[in-house]
Amino acid sequence: MMRKGDHMVDAWHRFIKNVELRRFVVLAIIIVVLWMVRSMMNMILFTFILTYIVVNWVHLVRRWLPKLSPAIITVVTYVLLLLLLYFGVTKYLPVLVRQIVKMVNSVVKFYESNDTTVFYHYINHYISTATIMNQVKHGISLAVSTLTSIGVVTVTFLLSLILSFFYTLELEQMESFSRLFLDSKFSWFFQDVAFFGKKFTNTFGVVLEAQFFIAICNTVITTVCLTVMKMPQIFALALIVFIFSLVPVAGVIISTIPLSLVAYSVGGLRDVVYIIIMVIVIHAIEAYVLNPKFMSSQTDLPIFYTFVVLLVSEHFWGTWGLIVGVPIFTFLLDILGVKSIHHHRKSRRA
Repeated sequence: MMRKGDHMVDAWHRFIKNVELRRFVVLAIIIVVLWMVRSMMNMILFTFILTYIVVNWVHLVRRWLPKLSPAIITVVTYVLLLLLLYFGVTKYLPVLVRQIVKMVNSVVKFYESNDTTVFYHYINHYISTATIMNQVKHGISLAVSTLTSIGVVTVTFLLSLILSFFYTLELEQMESFSRLFLDSKFSWFFQDVAFFGKKFTNTFGVVLEAQFFIAICNTVITTVCLTVMKMPQIFALALIVFIFSLVPVAGVIISTIPLSLVAYSVGGLRDVVYIIIMVIVIHAIEAYVLNPKFMSSQTDLPIFYTFVVLLVSEHFWGTWGLIVGVPIFTFLLDILGVKSIHHHRKSRRA
């Protein structure tokens, strides 16, 4: 007759041998841990994205220059990245701010000089002084919170930059040290963590790379069209389009709002119609040319699913949800065996 301890040991061994149940438990543990450290999620995502990009860049350079040391490539890459950030903040950021201010002022002046804004003057007539003061207080508090958020994001980004630098610099040591966990007493646990890590890295990497190239193509096409239409502040509009294009499907549509405002202030309804036609054409190019080209139809989701995923992920994760929502959903589809991600190139470690 088996004792209670023997039953527990037997159940434990059966649990370890049941791979599907074991991986489900490990995935649940990972989700709980990530929820507990959710306050550090910005740093985690920044570090992951930076590390993934730089590691793949190092592999790409070594493919062309195999004799070059990975450490030298890493150091040179981060030095160039810091120089780009320095010049971007000191030279191009003031230019961008001035262009955005000019863009906003041009829209405001257009509406102020327009005689058809009767409704605006009617509302303005009935706004009380108390309401105005409340709005001013709200504006000041919003400005303070925005400045604070910018400071926090800047510090988080710098810390992520440092972490990704040391990870990439010691990539071989990191891999050799991490293999020690696979031979420990709880090797099954770390093997499952490695399984999910590899799956997520591959899935996220495919979607991230594809969406990044799609955003570049969308920005180039849009910038050319805006230049032909002789729109003002092209640099600021191009940056806005690029940022919105990082959001799958919805980004192209969302970018229509600021573009239409500027177009209406410059050329009226005619230019707005041109902008809408341009967005429809670009969206068609993205849907039927860029997505099949860059994603090879591996991560292609119906538009309804994409919008639902974006809405849900934005609700739970805010702005980050718009960027990581689709990759996470695709990762879950891959894990559940609903839709696997097939790679047309060798998997690269990040």
